[in-house]
Amino acid sequence: MLNRVRIVLVDTSHPGNIGAAARAMKNMCLSRLYLVQPRQFPHAEATARASGADDLLAAAVVCDSLPEALAGCGLVIGASARLRHLKIPQLDPRQCAGRVIDEAQRMDVAIIFGREHSGLTNEELALCHYLMHIPSNPDYGSLNIAAAVQVMTYELQMASRAPGAAASGGDEEPPVAAEEMERFYSHLRETLVDIGFLNPDNPRVMMRRLRRLFNRARPNQVEMNILRGILTAAQKPRPRK
Repeated sequence: MLNRVRIVLVDTSHPGNIGAAARAMKNMCLSRLYLVQPRQFPHAEATARASGADDLLAAAVVCDSLPEALAGCGLVIGASARLRHLKIPQLDPRQCAGRVIDEAQRMDVAIIFGREHSGLTNEELALCHYLMHIPSNPDYGSLNIAAAVQVMTYELQMASRAPGAAASGGDEEPPVAAEEMERFYSHLRETLVDIGFLNPDNPRVMMRRLRRLFNRARPNQVEMNILRGILTAAQKPRPRK
């Protein structure tokens, strides 16, 4: 199950944080590291801080965009150092780990960690099904990225060892992957503009709400085919009476 879990680091400024995150992952038996536009990688400091997790750095997948890093994932969780005003369902690390281990039996899962100083943007969080927040000192809640990765990967390791962890949730048809959802959202926006429901000059609020709706629903492939078929039918010109 842990082999289906991706740790995704976005726009990491300091190469040492990449190495320390790799070390944290290897400590807890995770191996799939994805890097989105790292500022400096490969780098000697990353190797030094990895302290024996060089194999994870060598196998790390470097991506040009976050959607590229999420390709093939049916569940996406964004880590945030602060609670957001966005209405995305929130989990603590233990809840998150239980959800991830349950769903990793049938699909790839990604946990995203953002920039050192600013975290994830609202647009990046819109790609997530859940938001993961690590409770900490309210007067000093700033965790280093590698420390946050260590907390989360520890909880994943413990959840994977829980009695019955390998026996639940494997029979349901998995939801479609992240890239399929993005194609659907593009099709949905195009259709809503075509039928005059969405103002193309100001689509953000409506599309954000629709994203939350369908991210909660998490359609499987059969359901997605139905949705796309409805959109295609709505776009067809109607015969004049």
